Amino acid sequence: MTPLLDLPSTHAASLSWRGLPAAQQPEWPDPAGLEAAVATLTASLPLVVPRECDLLKARLAAVARGEAFLVQGGDCAESLDATDAGSLLRTAGTLQQLATVFGYMMSLPVVTVARMAGQYAKPRSAATELRDGVELPAYRGDAVNGQAFTAAARTPDPHRMVRVHQHSAATLNLIRAYCGSAQASPAHAVEGLRRFADAAPERARYAPLTEDIARAGGFTGTGDGWHTPGELFMSHEGLLLDYESALTRVDAVTGTPYATSGHLLWIGERTRRADGAHVEFFSRIGNPVAVKTGPSVTGDELLRLIDRLSPDDEPGRLTLVARMGARRVREVLPRLVERVAAEGRTVGWVCDPMHGNTVTAPSGHKTRRFDDILDELSGFFEVLTGLGAHPGGVHLELTGDDVTECLGGGAGITPPDLPLRYRSACDPRLNGHQSLDLAYRLLELREAVRAPGVPEALR
Repeated sequence: MTPLLDLPSTHAASLSWRGLPAAQQPEWPDPAGLEAAVATLTASLPLVVPRECDLLKARLAAVARGEAFLVQGGDCAESLDATDAGSLLRTAGTLQQLATVFGYMMSLPVVTVARMAGQYAKPRSAATELRDGVELPAYRGDAVNGQAFTAAARTPDPHRMVRVHQHSAATLNLIRAYCGSAQASPAHAVEGLRRFADAAPERARYAPLTEDIARAGGFTGTGDGWHTPGELFMSHEGLLLDYESALTRVDAVTGTPYATSGHLLWIGERTRRADGAHVEFFSRIGNPVAVKTGPSVTGDELLRLIDRLSPDDEPGRLTLVARMGARRVREVLPRLVERVAAEGRTVGWVCDPMHGNTVTAPSGHKTRRFDDILDELSGFFEVLTGLGAHPGGVHLELTGDDVTECLGGGAGITPPDLPLRYRSACDPRLNGHQSLDLAYRLLELREAVRAPGVPEALR
């Protein structure tokens, strides 16, 4: 019998990035500990297998061709010490409900991807943090160090990566069970939307929309070969290259290496250097990949990234996640979309309306304003549809829990509310109510531009 996977002990994907500039990597103080952790991970079972990654790539190919829509979301940073089954299932349910609204809005199949089972490492703007005259290493996510501001907690510990693998495996086990249950059915998602609409301050607006969605059957546009209800893929930022390369496995049939830590990995705004270690590693794996692009990226830089990461122009291989900020999206995004189109390249265009809109509240909490998030999403749709391109999806930091981390929305969260239930380990997330409120508000805006008298280019 042909084995499913081979170990990657000397494969180029595990080695070629070493020696290249690698941004945002921890300064591990214990080389022997790092070697031991990497050896344990290298001998560990994969979290996902190539067939699943290839299936997601096929789904994302439909997104790139304008035949599907991507809904991606979840925690900013997962926690090793606060893993909660109820919270994970609430977030999975929120994603499914969002997929139902967006599927109706776009009249397309929906690809649903969670920021789960691996989102344990975070890039930081500074390597250290200063409090009351004490300087310690910055918190880089639970895969690296702890949140507590003590020397012991903030010292990078490579054995945390082994715990990440264990927790990610448990998370995947729970989510796979959820996906096979009645909770993952379209009917269950519609009932969740009804409960949301009935309790929303905007009930008079949202209840009729919910019934329209229900009459459409929840998920819409599900064509041949699509089984979107219950399908939920896993993703995270592929930041820690020691972790990712240790979990690289080779498909025994094709000889292609895959990062088996998740189905989809992305490169962040701070690590997208075309000649850097992250792009080199990502260029070698068979997974679908994504790149976050902020307002500073140029057309030439973007094309170099496309050439490195998708040289064969394979649909579904590369997704570009624009994170411009509400003030810049209408100014910066058009020239990038036009440049990529002019070169005839096939990519998926997705909007991350979170990271370009972060502000600091008077209380010192990092937060985001609901109206800014909605404005950036609206601008993204305006730009793509105005240029005759496909607005391929949304990428949100969210939770199904009732947190108070982002301002505004139907929940009416104000600055004094932020400390009440601010639980994020890093950046602020939309709560379940705000996430659905965002989808309904965008649906209303899309319905408005499709009204009679609106220019065809904006529909």
